Amino acid sequence: MRNSTQCVVVSAVVLMLLVAVCGMITVEAADTSSEERPQINILACRIANYYKFQDDAMAHIASAGFKYVFMNIIPPDQVEATKKQLAEHGLSVAVFRGDTELSRESCVDELAEQLQTCKKMGVKFMFLSPKHKKVSKQVAYQRLRRIGDIAKKYGVTIGLETHPDLGTNADVHLETMKAIDHPNIRVNFDTANITYYNKNADAVTELKKIIKYVGTVEVKDHNGQYETWHFPALGKGIVDIPEVLRILKKHGYTGPITLEVEGVKGIERNESEVKKDVADSAAYIRSLGTFK
Repeated sequence: MRNSTQCVVVSAVVLMLLVAVCGMITVEAADTSSEERPQINILACRIANYYKFQDDAMAHIASAGFKYVFMNIIPPDQVEATKKQLAEHGLSVAVFRGDTELSRESCVDELAEQLQTCKKMGVKFMFLSPKHKKVSKQVAYQRLRRIGDIAKKYGVTIGLETHPDLGTNADVHLETMKAIDHPNIRVNFDTANITYYNKNADAVTELKKIIKYVGTVEVKDHNGQYETWHFPALGKGIVDIPEVLRILKKHGYTGPITLEVEGVKGIERNESEVKKDVADSAAYIRSLGTFK
């Protein structure tokens, strides 16, 4: 009887050990699969990358393998024509660039109309560089909160640009996010504006601080020099783009990623050079992950 009891106890202990080991293996496998999952973010190309050569931008964007664009908001009467133009090139809008000045009392109504356009175009994200020259931050926060309510109604997330004075860096972004406290007002994280607008800063460190609030991303390279207009093709500057993408993936970021190439001050590029910078940047970022 004693031997029988000992056998039962031993068997129970062995079973518990097996369950524990299996559990550890399952967790490890889950973690591994998470790391190995392909990036599924939308990859968009900013039409403004083409500067004065934008007339042929959509055709080139499509030829470079993109399915999505980042473009300026359009007037309501241009919705159907824009849909047709995009369809001709097999493109859709991932992000609209909103336009208003938060100092104007009409800013909420202006953005309400633009958010309606987002709804009509099926666009879920709006970029906004929020300026408020003649009103305080507190007034700007209040107006952005009201705008957030409208964005929620239309199913749109607004990303506030990495730009003074509401998004100069991660700390300022955090202050703004906490003050507005709205789920439809998030951060548009611009990887190059961090070093352009800040000394002794880098995109990776700043992204880690603000990641929970990031709603949209612009991947742009920079030479790292403060207030120096030097934004070359991706992979030609100092921004650690592979690590930026790794952080986004690790934290489950599912929003759009926009490719941005603004060029270098003093270097005039012709049309073929502009297109080459876009195509080279597209090839570079695709070498780092899988995108829609």
